Amino acid sequence: MAQANRSISNDWPELPFAAWRDTCATLHLWTQIVGKIRLAQTPWINHSWHVPLYVSGRGLSTSPIPYGGSAFQIDFDFIDHALLIHSSDCLSRRVPLRPQSVADFYRALMATLGELGLDIRINPMPNEIPDAIRFDQDTTHDHYDAESVTRFWRALVQVDRVFKEFRARFLGKCSPVHFFWGSFDLAVTRFSGRPAPPHPGGFPNMPDWVAREAYSHEVSSAGFWPGGGGIDHAAFYSYAYPTPNGFAEAPVRPSAAYFSKQLGEFILPYDDVRQAASPDELLLGFLQSSYAAAADLAQWDRDALERDMVDVATP
Repeated sequence: MAQANRSISNDWPELPFAAWRDTCATLHLWTQIVGKIRLAQTPWINHSWHVPLYVSGRGLSTSPIPYGGSAFQIDFDFIDHALLIHSSDCLSRRVPLRPQSVADFYRALMATLGELGLDIRINPMPNEIPDAIRFDQDTTHDHYDAESVTRFWRALVQVDRVFKEFRARFLGKCSPVHFFWGSFDLAVTRFSGRPAPPHPGGFPNMPDWVAREAYSHEVSSAGFWPGGGGIDHAAFYSYAYPTPNGFAEAPVRPSAAYFSKQLGEFILPYDDVRQAASPDELLLGFLQSSYAAAADLAQWDRDALERDMVDVATP
């Protein structure tokens, strides 16, 4: 259960996008490299659920990745600022996280995998990024401000916690709370159970069939991202696919939330949550009211898909 915040300033850190925009762009590409390693080794799961990263106690993690009869795991440590690679063969390696180009990071990581006997090949082109540069040729993105990255991770810890409480209220098909490296956001998605019309695709540097598979069924999806893509501040979002009639005019809480016609989704600035007397309550209100708008307008069977958390016993 979400708990009262001990210290708003400590628990929900400031996250000014302009101050770490370049670092964010570099880190985004680093997470794509790591995510594509997982993609190359993992059986395809519907909606691309086999590719995300997960918030951990120190950063972001792939979770175990299969390799033949063994497994390995890659972790971003945003406290000591290192990329950690551990294998089930009891081998470990460490790659420092410091100011370096994407090309240098790519070469260092692939060489380290080779030292561990992990022969893995990935597509070196970034996904969902316009004007993308191959990882092995990208000397443009080379920023890394450790303090900003730690603040971002601390924000992810809070968001991950609240998203998991929101997820627990749903009985139907629902994604894990996971970090998609393509769009660089933490997301959780609920499903009505009904098929959706084919998605038009159109994401930069991503095959349309991936989008069609991801949106094969009706969804209400919420997430958090640090900024970019037309919004120069950290924000929460919520959208439905397909978008039901009247969704943009729905009464979504809190008053700071608004519908972006450009993005086609509801937006709640992160700072409004961070500065609230009860950030958890404010965020849960946004998640629940935007989901309810989508579910009611699209006539989801909410009685069958939801549960009252009061009725859930504690063992």
